[in-house]
Amino acid sequence: MYMTPVIFSTDPGIDDAVAIAIALADPTLDVRLIVPLSGNIDVHLATNNVRKLLTFLGQSHVRVVPGSATPLLRPLINAADIHGESGMDGFDFPAPTVQADTTTTGVEAMHAEIKASAEPVTIIAIGPLTDVAVLLQQHPEDKERIDRIMIMGGSLGRGNIGVLSEFNFAVDPEAASMVFSSGVELHVAPLDVGNAATIMPEMSERIRDLGPVGDMFYHLFRAFRSGSFETGLQIYDPLAVGMLLVPDLFTEEYTHVAIDTASELTAGASLIDLQDYLHRPANAHVAVDVDVDGFREWFVQAIRLSD
Repeated sequence: MYMTPVIFSTDPGIDDAVAIAIALADPTLDVRLIVPLSGNIDVHLATNNVRKLLTFLGQSHVRVVPGSATPLLRPLINAADIHGESGMDGFDFPAPTVQADTTTTGVEAMHAEIKASAEPVTIIAIGPLTDVAVLLQQHPEDKERIDRIMIMGGSLGRGNIGVLSEFNFAVDPEAASMVFSSGVELHVAPLDVGNAATIMPEMSERIRDLGPVGDMFYHLFRAFRSGSFETGLQIYDPLAVGMLLVPDLFTEEYTHVAIDTASELTAGASLIDLQDYLHRPANAHVAVDVDVDGFREWFVQAIRLSD
C-alpha cells in the first residue's frame, strides 16, 4: 500500500502531540522526520516533548532534528499559559530514549528528506512557519518536490492572541507571509473550524478507556487550557491532519490569503479574502466549515488506532 511521505514542523504543545500521534498511527502516512521549533514553548522543550512522545508511543525510528529557536525578525512569544510550562503538562512521561539529531539543522534535514524521497513529500506545519519559510527561501528547488503543505493557522475572524491574529502566524508573521507567497499548494485549517469542532467531555471519557495512549491524552486534556475540559476543548492541530486524511469532512474555499506584517496592532493577522476584495490570485485552500459530528467520531477513532 502506498504511504504518503510526511515531514512535521511542530512546537508541541498538547494539540501538536495529538496530531503527531494520529499521523504516526495512520497506515497511509509515513512520518519520516519531525522538526520541533520554538512556538508554544522554546525549541529545547519542544524537542524534549517530541522525544518523550515518540518514546511513549514506541516510535523510535522517526528522526528528530531541532529547528529554529527564534522567529525570523521578532522576539519569541510563547503559549505556556495554555499548554503548561513544559508544553505537555498533565502526564508523567517516562524518560525519553529517542535521541535528537543535532549534527544538522531542521531546515537542512527537511531539504535532505525532500531531495531523497522518491515521491513528493507532504509537510504538516502546526507551529510557527519559520522553518518552512527558510526551507522554501534557501531551497526553492524543493517546491516541485513538495506535494502540499497542511497548515494549522490563521483565522476567518477574530484571533486568539491578538484582536485578529492567530498564535502560529503571530509568532512569525514574516515567515507566514513568505509561505503564502511561495506558490506551493497550501491547505489551511483556521481557528474557526477548531472552535466549531470542540472536544467534549464525553469524548475525553471515551478516549480515557482506549488504553495507555488514550489515558495519556486524557490527562493532558485535563491540564489543557484551550477552551474548557468541562464545556469543550479547542484541539486545533489535529485539524491539519484531518484535512489530509478525511478531506470530505471539510468544506474548503480556494482563495487569496495575505498576512499582515506591517501593523503594530494586527501583525500576523490572516486576511482570508473569501469575497475577492483584494482581487489577487488564490494561493490557499482554506477550510471554512467542518462536519462537527463526523470530525469528533474520526478524532476518537484515530486515537484508538494510536494505542
